[in-house]
Amino acid sequence: MKKVLLIIILLIFTSASQAQRIKDISYFKGVQSEMLISYGLVVGLAGSGDSHRSSFTVQSVVSMLKRFGITAPETNLRTRNVAAVMITARVNNLLKPGAEFDVTVSSAGDATSLMGGTLLMTPLSAKDGTVIARCQGPISVGGYDINTASGGRLARNHAATGRIPSGGILEKELEAISLVGSEVSVILKHPDFTTANNVAVAINTAIGDETAIAEGAAEIKITVPQDRQDNFAAFLAAIEAIEVEYDYIAKVVLNERTGTVVAGEKVKIQPVTISHGSLNISIKSFPIISQPNAFAEGETTLFNNLVPTVSEEGANAVSIQGASNVQEVAAALNSLQISPRDIIAIFQALKEAGALSAELVII
Repeated sequence: MKKVLLIIILLIFTSASQAQRIKDISYFKGVQSEMLISYGLVVGLAGSGDSHRSSFTVQSVVSMLKRFGITAPETNLRTRNVAAVMITARVNNLLKPGAEFDVTVSSAGDATSLMGGTLLMTPLSAKDGTVIARCQGPISVGGYDINTASGGRLARNHAATGRIPSGGILEKELEAISLVGSEVSVILKHPDFTTANNVAVAINTAIGDETAIAEGAAEIKITVPQDRQDNFAAFLAAIEAIEVEYDYIAKVVLNERTGTVVAGEKVKIQPVTISHGSLNISIKSFPIISQPNAFAEGETTLFNNLVPTVSEEGANAVSIQGASNVQEVAAALNSLQISPRDIIAIFQALKEAGALSAELVII
């Protein structure tokens, strides 16, 4: 019996569990994240920093020392305990000055590990170059990379990137949604006409008729009632808490690297017959030594003769008369006793044949 390891995740929901809060599937227009970036130096590394080949690290250290009134020649400077890094962060535009946020630090040179390092104070800039925050602090690395003098190495995870929890501090306020007014819009994270209409209906049912109207597949415009405009934040909180029927596209996601198959409840297969045969190809090596005659002008050579062989096991076949849900699809494919990678190939073939009623996504 062939051993089968089947990795298939089924997304099965009932009508009740499909109801989701508006805050989980959308956001208010004007509420967004701002990307921040900067270049800095990490110090305190145990010999795992940048080498002298990273010239920009040496230049950065010299420039930093000049700020403190120290002149150091670049030629004699060793930077194995220092690493040049890029700092990235994402902040919500509702944050106020003084708010703390996490930052990610990634090696920009040839440092092998940032473990034990401390990021020196660095300004963080927005996309237009405006400095709106600063960051500093010890780096947390979820791994290690240890090299010995004899060439041995012990590594776990990725040690050239780390995080500084609450290492960033916002200094300037970002442009955000105004908490006053008579109109606000809800934007769906995944545009869908059915879901947009459901959101508008749910808001009108909870707040009042003609309060909300779907402007398209992504935006639902809401008119704030006169008696709610005095407490705009409370009105937005009430909108966020409303539960709506969330509709989604029938989709099958295939991960060829891990052999994972994720299928939604609405995936269906039309009547079809699947035939699967296991084809095994092996290449064996038969070395042949060519020895010339005693008085011949030639050399002894080794020829590696590669002989391919092909064998095919008996094929299995299963007939599907139409699977109404993903459970039936999985049961039918399981009856073939095949591996997850073979299931991926079968899903691709079903899509090409027009028998799979779902969107096929390969990652």
